Amino acid sequence: MAEGRATPQVPVAAAVHIERWRSPLLWGVLIAIVFALLPLPLSSYQMSLATEILIFALLAMSIDMLAGYAGLVSLGHGAIFGTATYVVLYWTTVVGGSPWVGIALGIAAATAVSVVFALFATRVSGVYFLLLTLALGMIVWGVCLRWTSITGGENGIRGTGRPALIADPVVFYYVILAVVMAMTLLVWRFIKSPFGLSLTGIRDSSSRMRSLGYNVPLHVFLAFTVSGFVAGVAGACYALFNNFVSPSTVQLSQSVEGLLMAIIGGIGTLAGSFIGAAVIIVLENVVSEYTARWPMVLGAMFIVTMILAPEGILGALRKLFRRRRNG
Repeated sequence: MAEGRATPQVPVAAAVHIERWRSPLLWGVLIAIVFALLPLPLSSYQMSLATEILIFALLAMSIDMLAGYAGLVSLGHGAIFGTATYVVLYWTTVVGGSPWVGIALGIAAATAVSVVFALFATRVSGVYFLLLTLALGMIVWGVCLRWTSITGGENGIRGTGRPALIADPVVFYYVILAVVMAMTLLVWRFIKSPFGLSLTGIRDSSSRMRSLGYNVPLHVFLAFTVSGFVAGVAGACYALFNNFVSPSTVQLSQSVEGLLMAIIGGIGTLAGSFIGAAVIIVLENVVSEYTARWPMVLGAMFIVTMILAPEGILGALRKLFRRRRNG
């Protein structure tokens, strides 16, 4: 009898082991370790790419918060991201203020823009939500293009450089890594909270959640605002990284690129944002050295991903783990 009871313990232990490897928290820890060790073998150019990957992974994560957990696809997050970039560089360059105050003002401005977006977005759903955020983003782009006395128009605003404390590329990289990892942890806690779980319920069936007494518009409003705050942090980091901003920073392609990063990595995974950002940014920088038609290569890769791995790269890896467990 003792032997009969002991035999099922082996597959159970194996299943637990597989589940641990599927844990988002474990994936987050592994990604943090990889990025923490990256500067050791990298050149200064490669380290710059790694820094850019971290920043855009945060933008992709802000989009994934809505698309993956609330079922709402936004094409306005590039405008929110760029708003923070504009404010930081305007404050530090034109006004001549402290960069730390500029960062706070940039994040606050991006959050304020996301509140305005959310007030409109809560009135619609589905494809109308996507079109509304697209229209709002285009308005921001138009303002940045035409309000030349503030934004510099097509010439944009060029910064004066990073503060001396984080001027060194290695120091700056680790500062960005710390910020991105802290934001990732906050986002993970947010989506795993009762509020985050209710967002998943709204994604699956908003009518059912309404019948259960949930205030769906309020949930969408708060989720959009928090998501915009995360995009604002990414935009403020980008201001320090790129030291330049123009209307192209807030245009539609910025939102589309962030959405593609989330999709290629895996919608609803958070960790997939890092994978998608790495794939797209590396592809952009490598392929663009050989051809000016690199967007065609990016489009082809996106089509292949949708056909072979519609759940994204991380989703495909999870499916592979599941097959090995069942096999």
